[in-house]
Amino acid sequence: MASSSIQIRALGLCSGGLDSILAGLLLRRIGVQPEWITFETPFFDASKARKASKAHRIPLTVKNITSVYMPMLKNPPCGYGKFMNPCLDCHALMFRLAGEIMRQRQFHFLFSGEVLGQRPMSQTRPSLRYVEKHSGFDGYIVRPLSAQRLPATIPEEKGLVDREKLLGLSGRSRKPQMELARQWGVKDYPAPAGGCLLTDKGYSARLRDYFDHQDEWRESELHLLKFGRHFRLNATSKLIVGRTQKDNQSIEKHFNAQRDIRLKVAQFPGPIGLLSGDVDQDIVQRAAAICVGYSKAPKNTRADVHVGAPDGEINLAVVGIPPAEVQLFMI
Repeated sequence: MASSSIQIRALGLCSGGLDSILAGLLLRRIGVQPEWITFETPFFDASKARKASKAHRIPLTVKNITSVYMPMLKNPPCGYGKFMNPCLDCHALMFRLAGEIMRQRQFHFLFSGEVLGQRPMSQTRPSLRYVEKHSGFDGYIVRPLSAQRLPATIPEEKGLVDREKLLGLSGRSRKPQMELARQWGVKDYPAPAGGCLLTDKGYSARLRDYFDHQDEWRESELHLLKFGRHFRLNATSKLIVGRTQKDNQSIEKHFNAQRDIRLKVAQFPGPIGLLSGDVDQDIVQRAAAICVGYSKAPKNTRADVHVGAPDGEINLAVVGIPPAEVQLFMI
């Protein structure tokens, strides 16, 4: 190991899951001072990482990276996984960004909680190698939970971290991690299911449609893909209809009064509708009728819909279109 007068500092990617928690705690137990960094986009947030940081007293940096993430997401060099998840290029980008901060703040190396073989696509030997090679920080990424099964890194070769005190976990079983958690008093950690919306079938379908119909992206619109029912009314217009009160509130939050049209059924409980794109009067009428169809308005009853557009407000009286008749428009 390096001289005891030097405090070795490591910066780790943190999802807030058990593996990243254990990686940070393991380094701290062998004399390395860990800090974490986590990245936010509309597809994943820092809530779990913040909770882990507070619980285990490991400092955390949070950065929104949407502006640099989107060009990669639209054209990932290594392609997508099952849905719209560019896992290998995502990890490489995150390590590159973390590595830049490592240099700026004079950390000695990077680390993560990745376990060899735990994920069949993103944590194989070739996948881990791809990420490291394309991160720009080849040799400086330590994976403490599987280090003894991987080639020695530069920090290990220089004695900045004792390789013999790192672990050699591999495979999909989480029993070794759960036993470590018990031994180290880690009691509250999230289930291993990923928190990335890009691995969600429904969200991915909406995102693909979004990319197919417009060249520019807006962060508020990426958030809107999470909520309600989405209908592609034609090539230039889309309608979002809230499913729940929470959906309605979220649609209101991300509604852009300078660009979007807001629809609200007047006399009956029902959804908020958000119409976007290049629309004409017929599309507005159809969108209003769809909103009435999802409201509590009796069948075949004409209902008033308040329409708020960038150029003014009007009320339309329309008969609802039954939900079964608009399924062909649903994304």
